[in-house]
Amino acid sequence: MTTSNTPGPGDVDPAVREELARLRDSIDNIDAAVVHMLAERFKATQQVGHLKARHQLPPADQAREARQIARLRTLAENAKLDPAFAEKFLNFIIAEVIRHHERIAEDTVNGPAPTPN
Repeated sequence: MTTSNTPGPGDVDPAVREELARLRDSIDNIDAAVVHMLAERFKATQQVGHLKARHQLPPADQAREARQIARLRTLAENAKLDPAFAEKFLNFIIAEVIRHHERIAEDTVNGPAPTPN
């Protein structure tokens, strides 16, 4: 029979539990801030999508995307964050923005799709 040396919840020093709770509260606050910042970012990119659609500009701008990725990689390096992770994160966001811009462009041409009842 194998026994585990991992302490159970009641075996953890109360000071350790308090520190863990404090750190988790901080993480929760940061997560909330990230979500709110992303919401603000997407509000701005929606406006860009409408502007592009009105002027028949393409949904994607590869030159801008490349500049943004390079910029974000530098910011990540300066912040001691893995630049590859930062690039993956930005690529995920860019893909979502392009998807929104394509939908906005389509709605501008064809009118909004009917919503199901």
